[in-house]
Order: sequence, then structure tokens, then C-alpha cells
Amino acid sequence: MPASTHRPGEAVLAADAAGASDAAQILSLSGITKTFGATRALDGFTATIEKGEFVTVVGPSGCGKSTLFNIVAGLEEPDPGCAMRFEGKSVIAADLLGRVSFMPQRDLLLPWRTVIDNAILALEVEGTPRKQARALAEKMLPEFGLAGFGQQYPHQLSGGMRQRVALMRTFLFKRDLMLLDEPFGALDALTRTMMQRWLLDVWQKHQRTILFITHDVDEALFLGDRVLVMSARPGKVKLTQKVDLPRPRPAEIVISPEFIRLKRTLLEAIEEEAMKSFTAEGK
Repeated sequence: MPASTHRPGEAVLAADAAGASDAAQILSLSGITKTFGATRALDGFTATIEKGEFVTVVGPSGCGKSTLFNIVAGLEEPDPGCAMRFEGKSVIAADLLGRVSFMPQRDLLLPWRTVIDNAILALEVEGTPRKQARALAEKMLPEFGLAGFGQQYPHQLSGGMRQRVALMRTFLFKRDLMLLDEPFGALDALTRTMMQRWLLDVWQKHQRTILFITHDVDEALFLGDRVLVMSARPGKVKLTQKVDLPRPRPAEIVISPEFIRLKRTLLEAIEEEAMKSFTAEGK
């Protein structure tokens, strides 16, 4: 047999490197496929999310973004043969239920509960004593721009304030990975811009990992460390774009040459996939 070409300690170093890489990742998805009857929503979606990252996801309508989130939230199982790792351990989707925080597109505030009582809903479900949960929420009101509104009801709030309540509820449900599914999609342009800047401040303070779905390329670039562009259905990763823009990001960065260059790259990728969807629907 030929002599080994490995030097002493190489195997240990390789194992250490793999362990370090695993430790840096909060989520790893490999070959995620999901079929509903005759429709394949996802086909081989593969990506890794590092701890503390803000990763945005864009793609044409119907590409499987929400299906992906339902899997990561533990609400749907992918098809057999897929591989998922969370915090360095192999998991199935059901293992993630309750281990990540998930904010869907609608705020889903309960109209009969006040701002405070809506914000503590997840804590109550977990068994946190009501008095303790309300005290935690009270402290967070100013940070979420809700000081003085704790006893208001959802119908008394603007759209932006309702979204802040929903985000506060998501942050109070203390999980390292947060899934945000187009949280600002229904807001007007000015409110949306203000909410983006506010969210970045909150994210940097709390040091959570965020996976964020959006249809807005400007939003994806302004918020994200990386942008994942999904293909037309069945969805997979078409492009992973690193966003090398300085933080904190001023509002005027969206008119910088580098931002515009990145935006052009993303738009070309998305438009190519959107045309595939349009052609497929026409057939």
C-alpha cells in the first residue's frame, strides 16, 4: 500500500475546522425538496445561515419562499431524503417547532388584547407567569417605539405600530433564529423605510439571527448581510449575493454606486426567473 500523504495532526485539524464551521452555523439546509400532490414547491434548496447573520430571501411569486419558512419553523416536513442541521445537530422539521421565532406576513394581533397582552402571548403559552411577562414587555415598549401605548388596542394603532407590536412579540419569544415573512409588505413607502432602519438598530442590539423574506430588492440589500435569490418554482437558490456595504447603513446608501450595482445584479437574476414563471403559467 502507498504511504499516507497526510502529515500527523492533519485529521485532527480537519475535524477541528469542520467543528468550527458547524459552530458558526445556526442553520444548514441541504437538498430541501417539498411536493404538494403534483406540485413541487421546492427542489434541492441548499443554504447555510451563520449565527448573527441577517439574510434576506427574494424571488418571483410562487417560488416557495413561504413553504421554506414553514419548514424551518417546524410547520411542514420536507420530502424524504433532505438534510437539516440546527445549532450543529441533525434535525427534522418538527424538532424546530418552538425553537425558532416566526412572524408571518400579517401581524395577527388579537383585537381583544392590549398591546402589552398581545406582546406577551408567546411567553404565556410557554408558561411564563403573566406578571413577569408583562414586566418584561413594559421594559421593551420604548425600544419598540410603543412607550405610552401599552394599554391601547390594535384598532387604535397605525399599521406601522401594529407591526412593531408583532415584532416585539417575536423578540420577546427569545430564540436565536427569527423568521420574518414580509413584515413590512403592507406598509406605505415612508413607514416601511423607517421600519427598516429601526429593525436594523434592534437587530444589532439584540444580536439575533434573522432570515427575512421580501419582494423588495432595495429592502433585501439595505437589510441583509447576504441575499438569497430563489429560482422560479420549484424553488432553489439561484444566486447568493454577499452585501459588502458598511454598517450602520445610512438611508442615502440606496443611491450609492455600489448599492445600484448590487441591485442591478439581483434584478437581472429575479427577472430571469420571473419570466420563466410567466412562460410556464402561459403554457
